[in-house]
Amino acid sequence: MAVKWTGGHFSPVLCLNASQEGLVASGAEGGDLMVWGEDGTPLGHTRFQGADDVTSVLFAPSCPTKLYASHGETISILDVRSLKGSLDDFHANEEEINCVSLNETENLLASADDSGTIKILDLENKKVSRSLKRHSNICSSVAFRPQRPQSLVSCGLDMQVMLWNLQKARPLWITNLQEDDTEEMEDPQSPGQLLNPALAHSVSVASCGNIFSCGAEDESYLLLTGGNDGKIMLWDVSSEVEKKQKSPIKHTHKKKTKRAAYTKQGGNTHASAAGEDEHGKILPKLSIEHGEKVNWLLSTKIKGYQNILVADQTNCISVYPLKEF
Repeated sequence: MAVKWTGGHFSPVLCLNASQEGLVASGAEGGDLMVWGEDGTPLGHTRFQGADDVTSVLFAPSCPTKLYASHGETISILDVRSLKGSLDDFHANEEEINCVSLNETENLLASADDSGTIKILDLENKKVSRSLKRHSNICSSVAFRPQRPQSLVSCGLDMQVMLWNLQKARPLWITNLQEDDTEEMEDPQSPGQLLNPALAHSVSVASCGNIFSCGAEDESYLLLTGGNDGKIMLWDVSSEVEKKQKSPIKHTHKKKTKRAAYTKQGGNTHASAAGEDEHGKILPKLSIEHGEKVNWLLSTKIKGYQNILVADQTNCISVYPLKEF
C-alpha cells in the first residue's frame, strides 16, 4: 500500500530527484517546485515566473543543498534552504527542456529538448560549450556516463539511442530501437541487448558506465519501470548482462533512413525485461498495480529502507516501501 505525500502541489507532478542527505525535490505543471523531508513533510515551495512546467530536477551530489531545475527553455540553480529566488538562470535551449544531467566532475550540465538538441553547459564559465544535434524528433532524455565525464547517452522519440563523446561533434554510434541494429560511427562498442519498445522516453546508465537502459531507472542491473498502463515493475537483467559479456557481439553495418516523426504523447514506456520463463523471456521480480499513468519513478532510501517514489497524473507523490514486497 502506498503512502501519499500531499499538501504540496496543486497540479500533476512531473519529475522527482533525491539528495544524498535524504531530501526529495519534485517539479509539477505550472512552474511548481517543492522540496520535501524524507518523512514527506513539505519544506519549501517556489513557482517559477512564466508558469512553464518543471520537467526535470537534479541535486548536485557534492553540494546537497544545490538544485538544478528545468522549466520551459530555462535551467535554474537554486539553494533548497531558500527557494525565494534562483542563484542563477541559464537560457541555453530554444525549445522546452525534457531532461538535465550532470557529469561526475560537476562542471558540465547536459539538457535535452523538444527540438532534438542537447546543449552542454559549462558551469564554470557559465556558457554553452557544445550543441549536439542529431535526433530528428524530441530528445526525451540524456545521461552522462559514470567514470566518463566527457561521455553521455541520449534517446528520443525518433527511436534512436546515441552514444556521444564531447570531443566529437557527432555520435560515436547510433542504435535504432525499431530495427534493433547499430550504425557504428567511430566506436566499435555495441549497445548490446535492447529491452524496450521503440519510443524511448528515458535513459539511465549503470554505475559501471558500460550498461544502460532505455525507459528505465537504474539500480545496478535492476531496472525500475513504469508506464501509461499504471503498472510499476522491477526487473533483474543481470543474467542478460552476463550472457552478453560472455558471447561475442556481431556488428551490423547498415545505413539508416529517417522515420516519420512521433508525437510527444507516443506509446507506453515499459520494458520487456527479469527471472526467465521456459521460453527464455525475462519476467519481472515485482509488479505493482499503481493505477495511474506514471510520469516519473525514483528509487531512494528513506530512514534506511529502500522506497519507490512515484509521480503520476495526480498532485500527490506515492511512496512504496520495498520491504513490504
